[in-house]
Amino acid sequence: MRLSGVASVLQARLPELGERMAQRIRSDVDTYKDESLIPFDSLRRSCVANADLILTSLRHGGAPDASSARETGRARAQQGVPLADTLHAYRIGAELLWAEILEEARTEVSADVLLSESTRFWASFGLYAEATAEAYREAAAELTSRGQARRSALVEALFSGIITDRTLWEAARELGLPEHGPYAVAVAEGGVPGEDPLSGAETALRQEELPSVWRLLPDQQLALIALPAATAETACLRVLRRAHARVGFSPRFQALQDTPQALRFARLALAGLRSDRTGVARFDDNPLAMVVAAAPAEAAHLVKAVLQPVIDLPAPERSRLLTTLEHWFTAAGSAGAAARSLFVHPNTVRYRLRRVEELTGRSLADPRTAADIGAALLAVHGSWGKHR
Repeated sequence: MRLSGVASVLQARLPELGERMAQRIRSDVDTYKDESLIPFDSLRRSCVANADLILTSLRHGGAPDASSARETGRARAQQGVPLADTLHAYRIGAELLWAEILEEARTEVSADVLLSESTRFWASFGLYAEATAEAYREAAAELTSRGQARRSALVEALFSGIITDRTLWEAARELGLPEHGPYAVAVAEGGVPGEDPLSGAETALRQEELPSVWRLLPDQQLALIALPAATAETACLRVLRRAHARVGFSPRFQALQDTPQALRFARLALAGLRSDRTGVARFDDNPLAMVVAAAPAEAAHLVKAVLQPVIDLPAPERSRLLTTLEHWFTAAGSAGAAARSLFVHPNTVRYRLRRVEELTGRSLADPRTAADIGAALLAVHGSWGKHR
């Protein structure tokens, strides 16, 4: 009897062989022990189909039909079984089948025939295993791509507010976010379209045990960050500052449905950051600057109404007066403290402040005037770098 005859005999016993293969695989490979992951009936059918492929190849020769092997590869990828475990199970089944072939052929097939046929058997096994692995990788790549697309869509839905309250918790779970806040939104300004201005920040936040999700736009990078602990915001800001990018940071909020509003606040914080500076601007650090940034047309009119005579000066004098005003406001109206930060005499600061008063016709001693000029000064920050 040649091995084709042995194969024919074993094909008649395929149901029983498939059962034993499935039991052996379930016993030896931990992943396959999970009935909810791989039902036993499904595993048995797969064993029968793949054993039938090999036995048919031994009976009839010709080009191997790897359809069942590919089906197995795709199914295991979709079930989340590791590829190494899939191939291990495949080898267990092949070894059991070969042992059955040897037992059946023990007295009927010569040693020379067994030797030559064993080469053909294991070559077929190799082809089927390769087909299984190839189909597995293809399916895994499709699943990864599909998962990334779904994740991206969920993140976009959170930032745009088009996700329903009923599915917010599902989105949180799928994105790895806690179901409840506090959260914050960060917006970083990009340079070249598609550039990642906060490269490495996601990994750094993960190391700080701060879950986050990200959305890269042509000119900005958005991040929704969970802040589960009292010290989380401090750690988060430390990570963001290390990137040396221009970043706006929203107030903390509790509910995911408030993400679009937080995004607006973060963008306002970014808009309020001076154009010649990097760093992280928190919305809560300077609410007046955020209000000014929220209304650019009104802010431009405010500049014209309050500071236009200063803006119209030649660049050197304009820069000196605007810089002095900034330091004076930072120093809470102290000419001495402003002078120290400017490295000039206090009388120089006082002279420049009087010059502003003369040009604008407003007295800085009047709190209302000081508020107007302070707001107008914030409004020119967007083009500050051009005036220096």
